[in-house]
Amino acid sequence: MRKICIVVTARPSYSRIKTVLESIRDHKDLELQFVVGASALLERYGPVIDVIKSDGFSPDAEVHVVLEGEIPVAAAKSTGIAVSELATTFNNLNPDIVVSVADRYETIATAIAASYMNIPVAHVQGGEISGSIDEKVRHAVTKLSNVHFVSNKIAAERVIRMGEVPETVFVTGCPSIDLASRVINNGKSNLTHILEKYSGVGQPIDLSKGYIMVLQHPVTTEYNDSLEQIRATLQAIEELGIPTLWFWPNVDAGSDLISKGIRQFRETKGVPFVYFLKNMSPEDFITVLGSSKCLVGNSSVGIRESSYIGVPTVNVGTRQSGRDRGPNILDVRHDVKEIVSAVQQHLINGQYPSSDLYGDGHAGERIADLLAEIPLDIDKKIAY
Repeated sequence: MRKICIVVTARPSYSRIKTVLESIRDHKDLELQFVVGASALLERYGPVIDVIKSDGFSPDAEVHVVLEGEIPVAAAKSTGIAVSELATTFNNLNPDIVVSVADRYETIATAIAASYMNIPVAHVQGGEISGSIDEKVRHAVTKLSNVHFVSNKIAAERVIRMGEVPETVFVTGCPSIDLASRVINNGKSNLTHILEKYSGVGQPIDLSKGYIMVLQHPVTTEYNDSLEQIRATLQAIEELGIPTLWFWPNVDAGSDLISKGIRQFRETKGVPFVYFLKNMSPEDFITVLGSSKCLVGNSSVGIRESSYIGVPTVNVGTRQSGRDRGPNILDVRHDVKEIVSAVQQHLINGQYPSSDLYGDGHAGERIADLLAEIPLDIDKKIAY
């Protein structure tokens, strides 16, 4: 029985890989080893570990690696700490293969530690284009990986052009689309009941009257501009005056400046129509997203899950620059008028047709089946 080790380090990482965790856990030929670390353990970002445990998973290890201070030097040092701590964890667990998810700094730490320990690496979401440091990390992890589970044929072609052997590249779809498909097929849920499960800040809003959502993260290569960038979005939401669910940013460099801007806005403006939240379970988040009128910000959720569900999305700034996108996206700069105008245009247009650009809802089971069958090799055969 193969031991498959998956490392989850942040809120988006868990939603990206949850159906793979389920499929490995339930597979007769696989043993799941589950490591949780970094911001997924921290209260300030909404403790993802609590959601993970409530979903029935029992992590085999918890790894604390986040260095305080949301600036580039802290991210670099946290990456180094993660390599060291994950190496110890892999040595204790002795997995047959390690799965690395997407493009965060913890992802490259996972790939580095496993590679130097002669453990094969499988990478989920390689071959995609994105902005900032994520672009470098994603492609570096591709070169450290032995197996590639990609979202679509376009991504597969990019991975192969990078010199990876075609026989190691598998188009599985993105596991996050599995959750979106599951939620859609389950039908409508009680939105008020969902909101009551989570402790947010502000006056709870009436979701039945229509609402928008905001999820804006820092751009690591523009982190000094994070405060000015978030203020533009905040002012746009204030001008729109539409009931809004606003979710806290992730742990990247510049997050403290975004948090500062949100707090200043919250404390000085009379905006009873905005409710601030740290985290939700992946299913609850997708349920609330699917019923929203529009998503505003720069999260890949707007590119992936929103395109599948058909949620209108205003993509602000450069964080998702170059990504393959569906028809639901309107791209704008960090400009108040542009953001307001794009939201208003989406409100007129309404929902978009579903796009299968990032998957069809069966990625988790495909990845688990492949992990049970594919040859495991630590050598790289570059096919330039």
